[in-house]
Amino acid sequence: MDRIGVVDTMFARYDMGAEAVDELEDCPGFGTTFEVVRRTVPGFKDLGVACKRIIENEGCRIVVALGMPGKAAIDQVCAHEASQGIMWAQLMTSTHILEVFVHENEEEDPVKLAAVCVDRARKHARNAYWMLYDPEQLQRLAGQGVRQGYEDAGPIAV
Repeated sequence: MDRIGVVDTMFARYDMGAEAVDELEDCPGFGTTFEVVRRTVPGFKDLGVACKRIIENEGCRIVVALGMPGKAAIDQVCAHEASQGIMWAQLMTSTHILEVFVHENEEEDPVKLAAVCVDRARKHARNAYWMLYDPEQLQRLAGQGVRQGYEDAGPIAV
């Protein structure tokens, strides 16, 4: 059975990992073709190594890495460093890791920020599924201005 990894953090102010897992459990083949492996780490700088470990030690074929950088300037710097760690983990394992960060300063309204978390986590979980089992779905959406977290931008009219 295949494995899809979900790695999230305690630092996030919304449980995006639960949203990603719930979305994957609604995908065809859950429980028969694939299972979900979830791990939670303290903060987003821990995501890279956690993703690498569940790829190498638990056989995950793809991972969704979820984090929420805070509003402070140092959080933005740390998010950049965490992103580099995730990229290195992808390169070291030759495995896709979908980075799903929701920056706390994206929305001032907590209700809207939570909606971004839900939408982005679920859409990226679905993207991970499509990458493994239905890559044609992604190809059909190429150039369509598809967004995660907000409404789609749509294609550029020519």
